[in-house]
Amino acid sequence: MDVLDRRLVAALQISPRAAWGEIARAVDEHERTVARRLQRLMADGMVRVTAIYDDLRSGHGRPVHLHVQVRPGAAAQVAKALADRPDTRSVYSLTGAADLACELVARTREELHDILTAEISEIDGVLQTQTQVVLHTFRTVAEWHAPYLSEQEAAQLRPAMLHDPLPDQDGLSPLEQEIAELLAGDGRIAFTAIAERLDISVPTARRRVSSLLERRVLLLRAEVEPALLGLEVEGKLWLKVRPYGLDRVGQTLAAHPSVRYCAATSGTHSLIVQVAVAHEADLYRFLTGVVGPLDEVTDLDVTLITRAYKRGHLRKSGLLTLERTP
Repeated sequence: MDVLDRRLVAALQISPRAAWGEIARAVDEHERTVARRLQRLMADGMVRVTAIYDDLRSGHGRPVHLHVQVRPGAAAQVAKALADRPDTRSVYSLTGAADLACELVARTREELHDILTAEISEIDGVLQTQTQVVLHTFRTVAEWHAPYLSEQEAAQLRPAMLHDPLPDQDGLSPLEQEIAELLAGDGRIAFTAIAERLDISVPTARRRVSSLLERRVLLLRAEVEPALLGLEVEGKLWLKVRPYGLDRVGQTLAAHPSVRYCAATSGTHSLIVQVAVAHEADLYRFLTGVVGPLDEVTDLDVTLITRAYKRGHLRKSGLLTLERTP
């Protein structure tokens, strides 16, 4: 991607359903140029617009992060087995003590028990796992955008947010569930198409989509590999934080433009942070200049993502190569 491509993708990440004209006005480009470039990127599969649930609030399940140690030489096969599971949202190869990182969503506590005690351990090649259950999410990957727009440009695209506190739980009606599944398949699906498929009126489709997004039980996402945006270094940071400072540290890190994901978890570490930067030197500056001054942080484990097999429930090209191997 060239500079303009990256700026347009950043705009789409901020507002995945924005009309081409809205993006064009925000970045001061011709509408035809915006449409041509973004349609090409999406047709080539470099950018995919989808939607993900806020699992805890919507009641769809409990997000869990796993560190997986595997038998030497078995990382690719285990990664494929994990990515094949419909309940996994992301699967990565890592540096450090763990060979793989996996995020999965269990529908119930009983299901989570079965997954952790039986199903994952039965995968050939898995030696050991470490589990971190998400307690609170400060920033999801759907809320991150590449840092190529000014604040003024971003503000023109950023949707209006409700300022009232959101409830801890907010379920979906059967109709909203059907709409959410359509948006998960195509985040830019037209209101007319939603209305036709579900046999409802266009105003009803528009109103229900707006409600899902405003209540933040569903989050639109423009998925793209960070490396295509020039952000070739992805770090997963595991932090130990003093309990009294957990909320402040989480909010501080989540507000940083390099942070793609930030959540409080159970387990040996209390905060997981995913960072995307252009160079290892940028990661070093993030560690020393952003994390370092936070006195509430007592320990830090840094790992690097070397390959993504799955992101946001979308399988990646690394698995395609594996599947073609005899």
